[in-house]
Amino acid sequence: MITVNNIKHQIPENKMELILSTWLREDLYLTGTKIGCGIGVCGSCTVLVDGEAKRSCKLKLKDVLGKQIITIEGISDPDGSLHPLQQAFIDAGAIQCGFCTPGMVLSALALLLKNHHPSRAEIREAIKGNICRCTGYQQIVDAVEAAAHIMYS
Repeated sequence: MITVNNIKHQIPENKMELILSTWLREDLYLTGTKIGCGIGVCGSCTVLVDGEAKRSCKLKLKDVLGKQIITIEGISDPDGSLHPLQQAFIDAGAIQCGFCTPGMVLSALALLLKNHHPSRAEIREAIKGNICRCTGYQQIVDAVEAAAHIMYS
């Protein structure tokens, strides 16, 4: 059993070797999880596994049995309103092409769940494994800093 965005999924034995990112996209149609490099370097496939940022392209389903997976689709409110971190990315201009955004947001969320008031250096450290080719990183750091203020003030 794997829980994805608060929905439990029974995994058949013949799917245990599937890569998590592929299963999320192709079986659950959660296409916010991107597949960039496929070797765990770019960070576009980042999801939360029990609250920790993990590269879903490096995990097989058997590796996450009994775990709680959160994808970008799972952080918005039930009414569809954006999570404060997602809104902060928009407000700070931290989104251009958007390919890195889901993984970047989830890496930042993992940080904010543990550290409600990170320094700019701590934010940079938390997102250093996520590659953005469009914005540079200033706007992304600004967005995470703003979200922390909104979420925890």
